[in-house]
Amino acid sequence: MSIAFLFPGQGSQFPGMMHVLPDHPAIARTLDEVSEILGTDSRELDSAKSLQSPVSVQLALLASGVAVARSLTEEGVEPGAVGGMSAGAYSAAVACGALNLADGVQLVKRRAEMMVELYPKGYGLAAIIGLNEQQVSLLVQEAYSEHTPVYVANINAPRQIVISGSDEGMNRVLQTALKSGARKAERLDVATPSHCPLLQPVADALETSLQTIHLRPPKMVYLRNVTGRATRNAEVIAEDLASNIAHGVRWYDMTTVMEELGFRIFLEMPPGHVLSVLAKDAFPDVQTLAVGENSIRQTLRLVDRYSVN
Repeated sequence: MSIAFLFPGQGSQFPGMMHVLPDHPAIARTLDEVSEILGTDSRELDSAKSLQSPVSVQLALLASGVAVARSLTEEGVEPGAVGGMSAGAYSAAVACGALNLADGVQLVKRRAEMMVELYPKGYGLAAIIGLNEQQVSLLVQEAYSEHTPVYVANINAPRQIVISGSDEGMNRVLQTALKSGARKAERLDVATPSHCPLLQPVADALETSLQTIHLRPPKMVYLRNVTGRATRNAEVIAEDLASNIAHGVRWYDMTTVMEELGFRIFLEMPPGHVLSVLAKDAFPDVQTLAVGENSIRQTLRLVDRYSVN
């Protein structure tokens, strides 16, 4: 089947997200498994208070994404590719069989803890819509200083660019972006400067941790955050998991490769629908669905209707 599973990253979370997941035994089992690994109820990660912490956010994304992916697999949906944005890459690595869930939980928890330890306040992400990567790069170069660092981070679409860095540096870029013709330039609900060199210490620590973990060859294609390319190599997946926090995510490139490889059904795991919208805008002929906003039955109907063996 030409099916790809997409896993969102930070910014898609919302209070109560764990309590509106589709009703399915595999989802309940997975949430119980995550709870056992953490030693606390994973269903409580989604309170408004908990979601103020990047640690809870990233763990909630992992638990919900893997849970729903497992439910679809149990119902006979067999993806041929997975791709996760930022923290969602860990969900993708678990879903494709390269990383076991227990290791994924511990890595994501430590990843988020280190991010907060390094930059507890004064930093984050922002999105600019309406300018291309080259235009945003020039604005970033003009705004950057040693005391107000700012970087180009994620390329979500040709004219949807995410920047990362200090509050002051990003505010300068956002102001000039609007003056330069951007349709929208605003902060995202992410409190750390992900996907830029400021987080290289986190990437280095993750690389060390991943060297002690045995990753298996994936059962399907895994799309890499840093390069946007496809791989079936466990070592390459480990490298991507470690390094993506200090590099921009080439999301548009990732989904372009999926489309070029012949994947025609993109199923976005919870929460939210941001990745589905990006895919539909970029590839009108691709069928997209945000599973968290539909029932498992509705998802299965879409798969049955459009699958190509």
